[in-house]
Amino acid sequence: MSTEIKESPAYLKTSLAAAMTLGYEPGLFYRNARLYCINLLLTYSDGCAARCAYCGLSGERPGNYDDKSFIRVKWPVFPLEDIIDRVEERKDRVKRFCISMVTHARAVEHTLEISKRLLTKLNVPVSVLLAPTLIKKNDLEDLKAAGVDKVGIAIDLATQELFDRYRGRGVGGPHRWDVYWKCMTDAVQVFGENNAGPHFMVGMGETEQEMCEVIQVSRDMGCSTHLFSFYPEPDSPLADHNPPPMDQYRRIQLARYLIDGKKVTASQFTFNGRNQVIDFGLDKSTLEKIIHAGDAFRTSGCQGRDGEVACNRPFGNSRPGPDIRNYPFPPEAEDVERIRAQMGYSK
Repeated sequence: MSTEIKESPAYLKTSLAAAMTLGYEPGLFYRNARLYCINLLLTYSDGCAARCAYCGLSGERPGNYDDKSFIRVKWPVFPLEDIIDRVEERKDRVKRFCISMVTHARAVEHTLEISKRLLTKLNVPVSVLLAPTLIKKNDLEDLKAAGVDKVGIAIDLATQELFDRYRGRGVGGPHRWDVYWKCMTDAVQVFGENNAGPHFMVGMGETEQEMCEVIQVSRDMGCSTHLFSFYPEPDSPLADHNPPPMDQYRRIQLARYLIDGKKVTASQFTFNGRNQVIDFGLDKSTLEKIIHAGDAFRTSGCQGRDGEVACNRPFGNSRPGPDIRNYPFPPEAEDVERIRAQMGYSK
């Protein structure tokens, strides 16, 4: 029996969707969706030092680290060199890599090493999902010099109170709100406008107004927001926490699209007494055209060289089926009508 320890940088975890795309795992995507970004996750035998309450990799979640799911699916481990070979054979299907760091002492040096290896061997853009607790500005400069063109930061929570409760002192975790936002500021300075952005997760106890305002703060900094809907990880401390109502998520998707596209600002929105968006600051005809186009409800993520979203994470925050939350493909007419109904919005 082999006793080889399969750790980064020689080995990486891939999402189940990426494993299917590269031919490691069998399976088909609902409605023939396609993944264009190979999501890679650093892996270590002693795991991630963070304790985020909603994360499948948290040290608080029971079970062996190697066996833990992440985003509710398995992330199998493969050699980096074999991943490179398989991408070489599937150049038409892969438009980007995204390397996700974990909170581990060697993650920074290994992320740089892996980035250099990918960019030397393949003509495919590389993004990095940063671990701000570990990252300094000079590390960002090193990644940029190596050829990484985009970075993301999973701030996740819309307010400092929620961040501290679920990622910081509230769970005995190492992450701090101010550190994450300092990293975001540095990332925009190093990588440029629209090449750095936060991940936010709807449904963690924030109001719609709070989420709209933090997306606006990010836009004003020069960031593009990647938006997710909370979806509970089994056996995690938040396993019994429900996803946000669909109408809430659809309104925030539309708000993000309008703010990121600089069509309006959050200050132009109108909120009711429950801090829900009731007016988006646009005339009804203009808003109808935007809803009808459907782009507001697609996955927001890093683009490939063709300008289309490559990191579309099919069904990453909902089960495959009619109630897709982030569409990994352009919504069809029937989808748009369902979206309208979910929002409670009539023509």
